[in-house]
Amino acid sequence: MLNIGHIITTLTAAFFVVASYVILFNTFLPLSGVYALDVFAQDTHYKYFALFIIPMGAYFVIANWVGWQYYQNS
Repeated sequence: MLNIGHIITTLTAAFFVVASYVILFNTFLPLSGVYALDVFAQDTHYKYFALFIIPMGAYFVIANWVGWQYYQNS
């Protein structure tokens, strides 16, 4: 039986594979023929936004949570 942890792990691995192709491997490989992947592969700026928004979002959530804890306990 799958639980939410398995689903999150699977989606994270899939995102890592797709992002790795778009950012790293597309330089060495020909275009894939999949329109969405080819658009990201040919982009030189915004393809990094999709990869970096996740750690920045996590940092924002954690920083706000820590700030809220300081506020509540002072």
